[in-house]
Amino acid sequence: MRQLARETPADSAAACAALDGWLLAHPTVRTVATYSPLPGEVDLADTIARHSEIRWVYPRVSGDHLTFHPGDSLQPGAFGILEPAAESPEVPLLEIDAFLCPGLAFDHRGGRLGRGRGFYDRLLAQARPGAQFLGICHDFQLVADTFSESHDVRMHAVIA
Repeated sequence: MRQLARETPADSAAACAALDGWLLAHPTVRTVATYSPLPGEVDLADTIARHSEIRWVYPRVSGDHLTFHPGDSLQPGAFGILEPAAESPEVPLLEIDAFLCPGLAFDHRGGRLGRGRGFYDRLLAQARPGAQFLGICHDFQLVADTFSESHDVRMHAVIA
């Protein structure tokens, strides 16, 4: 799947349009945890620009977990991924209404295959009750089964 993501020309427009629809259907969502895309991941920049009414927060790697911060000043961080500056204020997990989760593959039952470090599984296990977990992917990343394990957190929806 890593190789397929690197080699498949991917257009983020379809996933962005689907996310736009999800956001319009969930008007009470005010704070959304997004991500800076790696090559092959859906780039949500267009959706973020269209929804300025939403507070978008970005992950910062802190040891073996993620913290979330405003995305005003993104710079290369852990693993070469753009992340908020160290001095950026942290947004408490309890304030986040929805988490947009990238991954290598997703299945229709909400299974997510991440990159193997467990950042999102640990994070989502601590999210507030009622927060929405959305897998974001290209259509070629939808598979029949991700072979989830007991520690894997399922997505509430997968947007492709």
